[in-house]
Amino acid sequence: MTCAYAPVVQTEALIRAGRDLSRVPLPDDVVEVAKHCVLDWLGVTLAGSRSELVRILAAELAGGGEAALVGLGASASPGAAALVNGAAGHALDFDDMHLAFSGHVTAPVLPAALALAQELDASGKELLAALVAGIETECRLGAMLNPEHYDAGFHATATLGTFGAAAACARLLGLDERGWAHALGIAGAQAAGLRAPFGTMTKPLQVGRAAANGLLAARLAARGFTSSEAILEATDGFVATHGGVAHDAPPAERFLIRETLFKYHAACYWTHAAIDAAIALRDDGLRPEDVERVEVRVDGATMGVANIAEPQTGLEGKFSFRAVVAMALLADDTADPAAYHDARMAAAELVELRDRVDVAADPGRPAATAVLRVRTRDGGDLEAEADVTVPASDLAAQRERLGAKFRTLAVPVVGADRAARLEQAVDRLGESGSIAGLAVSSKPDTERLSEDLH
Repeated sequence: MTCAYAPVVQTEALIRAGRDLSRVPLPDDVVEVAKHCVLDWLGVTLAGSRSELVRILAAELAGGGEAALVGLGASASPGAAALVNGAAGHALDFDDMHLAFSGHVTAPVLPAALALAQELDASGKELLAALVAGIETECRLGAMLNPEHYDAGFHATATLGTFGAAAACARLLGLDERGWAHALGIAGAQAAGLRAPFGTMTKPLQVGRAAANGLLAARLAARGFTSSEAILEATDGFVATHGGVAHDAPPAERFLIRETLFKYHAACYWTHAAIDAAIALRDDGLRPEDVERVEVRVDGATMGVANIAEPQTGLEGKFSFRAVVAMALLADDTADPAAYHDARMAAAELVELRDRVDVAADPGRPAATAVLRVRTRDGGDLEAEADVTVPASDLAAQRERLGAKFRTLAVPVVGADRAARLEQAVDRLGESGSIAGLAVSSKPDTERLSEDLH
């Protein structure tokens, strides 16, 4: 397979962009969005810490270190903490999103950076700079390799996220350009993840593994461990084996983190436009009993990800256009992770309405947009369209909305007082000082794993 790139420039350009864009002081709006990423990730990770998949991972990996397992009142080695926290942050599929990346940008990066930052007693400024380095690196790589990489069946959050985690940790460790090259080379050799396990516990596991592998890559590079310094453009490198084409990267001065999208429904992001369109119709007076048939028209590529026709579990329901549209029309709270459970997917009213929903590809339609067309029992036709591709322009309004989401997710796990302290700690991250309080605040007041860990 022929790759469209000039020799020995892709890896160098990626490294230079990641290093240059993470230099402090960062622009104010970049710092603000980075803090939004941290707050959102902590909320979904605290909530995700209660999931069965995280309980299993923690039972296997907790102990042997001082890195906090978020929400679990336990600790582990930095690598194990990155894995468990990475999986927890993606367990609910409620974490942030980036269209250039075709995945969830914070989930593989922040767990690795946080584990290392705790060990190094890094400042909040350093943690945010590391997060920016990681997100800029993985998003640029996503813009270069997608859609071919994603369409080939790779789970970009896991594969490309390994590079992002390595870049964040390289930034924290102060590696020079050659050190970065080896870190990314080691990361690329470990990067793995497939779309086939979507809707199962393995999807979040892949993200946790990306965080852990990225952390390991940077730490090994810091010790002098070597790898290819042209991991992207080498003849048998990452581009050739993971999509075959490298597109032009975004301009080196453009901050891609500013284009991060946040989720306000606890389901696959590709379903959000369809959910919003269904809610709009419901708010206009459409009742479930009036529905004869619903047609959902979406980008054809997303149907391979989020079109489980008859979901049997809550996890599968998050990847089913038919199920989430039925939930929205039935006035289920699609923003509540607890709404997606096995019993709900089997409920007669949901199954009956779900089976009146058809999903079709709409040629030329952008991903993360949708049109719903409804035929009512009295012969009427209704239509609604939604688009969730545009980043927020009002960062204050976004912070307010994310704060409400955070409190909804965090308070049941750690209590109102501790959640408030954690939210305040995130807001202060742009200031100098240790992040120790941030890690401590992410633990609950009581142990939850006393039996599982022994």
